[in-house]
Amino acid sequence: MFFLLRVFCLLSLPLLWAFTFSDAMNSEDDWAQKIAPELWAQASDGTQIEFLVVLKEQADVSAAKQLRTKSEKGHYVFAQLQATAQRTQGPVLRVLQQAQAPAQRFFIVNAVLTRGNQQLMRRLAELPSVARLEPNPWVRMQQPVEIEEEEALQWRSTIEWAIQHIGADQVWALGYNGQGVVIGGQDTGYDWQHPTIRNQYRGWTGDTAIHHYHWHDAIRAISPLHGDTTLNPAANPCGLDISAPCDDNNHGTHTMGTMVGDDAQGNQIGVAPGARWIACRNMERGWGTPATYIECFEWFLAPTNLDGQNPDPAMAPHVINNSWGCPPMEGCNASNWATMDMVVQNLKAAGIVVVVSAGNSGSACGTVREPAAMFEAAFTVGATRQNDTIANFSSRGPVSIDGSNRLKPDVSAPGVGVRSAIRNGGFAIYSGTSMAGPHVAGLVALIISANPALAGQVDTIEQIIKQTAVPMLSMQTCGPYAGLDVPNAVYGYGRVDALAAVQRALSIVSSTQQTNDYAIRLFPNPFSRTLHLQTPALPGPLRLEIFTATGKRLWARQWPGGQPLDETLEWPSMPPGVYSYRLAWDGQSRSGKLVKQN
Repeated sequence: MFFLLRVFCLLSLPLLWAFTFSDAMNSEDDWAQKIAPELWAQASDGTQIEFLVVLKEQADVSAAKQLRTKSEKGHYVFAQLQATAQRTQGPVLRVLQQAQAPAQRFFIVNAVLTRGNQQLMRRLAELPSVARLEPNPWVRMQQPVEIEEEEALQWRSTIEWAIQHIGADQVWALGYNGQGVVIGGQDTGYDWQHPTIRNQYRGWTGDTAIHHYHWHDAIRAISPLHGDTTLNPAANPCGLDISAPCDDNNHGTHTMGTMVGDDAQGNQIGVAPGARWIACRNMERGWGTPATYIECFEWFLAPTNLDGQNPDPAMAPHVINNSWGCPPMEGCNASNWATMDMVVQNLKAAGIVVVVSAGNSGSACGTVREPAAMFEAAFTVGATRQNDTIANFSSRGPVSIDGSNRLKPDVSAPGVGVRSAIRNGGFAIYSGTSMAGPHVAGLVALIISANPALAGQVDTIEQIIKQTAVPMLSMQTCGPYAGLDVPNAVYGYGRVDALAAVQRALSIVSSTQQTNDYAIRLFPNPFSRTLHLQTPALPGPLRLEIFTATGKRLWARQWPGGQPLDETLEWPSMPPGVYSYRLAWDGQSRSGKLVKQN
């Protein structure tokens, strides 16, 4: 019982005729080395083939690490990527214009999508500015294993088991449910009017729907692999290039339900029901291409209106869920990994967490071997059962296929027997790492809602999730990662713990924040019995006040200024819970959250 979306299939290679690819490789020219062998073979009979032209020069966005806020990071990365694409794509566009070939420009990675024969491929490959030509095949996803709603109802409780298992409902009780956070999803589309996700859609005002900047459809053609000559409404209920969210498969709606789903009928299926969502469709009835995935990633970096105009990085999500993968047997290999890897790196540089399902190729070691799960910049998620054992289908690390021996997955989350929304107001239970990833995307939303200062701090958010995960051990040792060590290549750092992660996020607010160059520390947070207050010499008296979650003041104390403070404050009888504090001095103030443990 498992499910993972697949991309990039390898089409069968017909026999070459006339000038073969191997002949080109043996010539003095190096242009042939830039063309993927399978791409050249597919065009051997004069067929017009769709392909990506990837340029050598790619934008350097490394300086984004020095920027503080998500907004600063996003605008900087967007500007750098666009400037590089505009400056370097001219020669490619001129060749395509002369050949009367189509051109779809990308900037998330400096590339152009086009269609042509071997002659056009050679002309493009001969350009000094071109790095490589890559195929853009259609690829079919695997179908999910589903339990009908009648049986699914037997598994139900008010809050779905996986939500309770990771402690998301306990985070809600602290007052954090994803509010102020935007989640992105690229998938088979979304039934935005499903009762569990409609109110969370960023395009829904409560009265009307405005889809500009909240929805994008990367599907403009019928996949030739369906065998359709015309669009069949009975087969595809959504159509092409649609202006409102629609799901022609169920998978996208299911994953979004796990991230944000909630309604008035007791269907509490989402980890972060207070978050808003935006989305992009990247497949047509389960078939997608590398270009449709890249297009969706690019749109998330700077969402546009429905005409694809006026991109705005300020509208970008905080986290993107990706429940799809691309195995080597279907066309992803060392010659084209770099393109998608660069896309993921650029999104991370822009302050966006990229959550990716590990894959359903377990249970052998080294089965995390597909983009984007294999990439270092992706936050990769394995799947666990209700008893916290790893699902037999969940892919294991390390990433050996590229020789890196990189540890993957990063963490694990519930992925077996997950009940969520499907089209037309329905519900179903699916299993797969595709179901585990959305739990982690929802957890990112909880963390940022608890500590908005962490928005855009991708490394910090990922470290919080890893360091607070429930450690899980395995008898399976994979490469250099012993199963009885943490982390290991089966569970990563362990099964995610939402409550512990949010508590850790809250501690970062009060222990590391600096205001007006005064390093004031109130720690530890969470605390059990005592708090420590440390300050430099302040220009005036300092007052500390503690409040309940409802705003009632419980405690207050004031110290004179002029001298450094190092105070130990004891509250052994204070009940466990979440409190707020306010520090005020010399016309300045700071507020934050405190978590009292038993």
